[in-house]
Amino acid sequence: MLAVNCMPDHIHLFVGFRPTILISDFVKEIKVESNDFVNKKDWIRGKFNWQEGYGVFSYSHSHIDAVVKYVLNQETHHQRTTFKQEYLRMLDKSEIPYEERYLFDFIE
Repeated sequence: MLAVNCMPDHIHLFVGFRPTILISDFVKEIKVESNDFVNKKDWIRGKFNWQEGYGVFSYSHSHIDAVVKYVLNQETHHQRTTFKQEYLRMLDKSEIPYEERYLFDFIE
């Protein structure tokens, strides 16, 4: 784990991976374990669940410091930019095609 920051409507995890680890398995385990943890603690009214899907972006080793700073600066960053604006900008910058109907249910 290189950096983690939780916002009210999303979470940023910055991790290093070995090629033998499947990202989908990692995300599934994070979601299952955190669902169980939050629900056992009764931190929210009702049942906590993550929505389907996730976004993954890769960065080179030379970008570690910049990405850690980015992740840790989310509160300030999201005062200027919504999660939806940020996510769409990252998809566009990475030239990842997408259809609006397959995106997250963003809180606006």
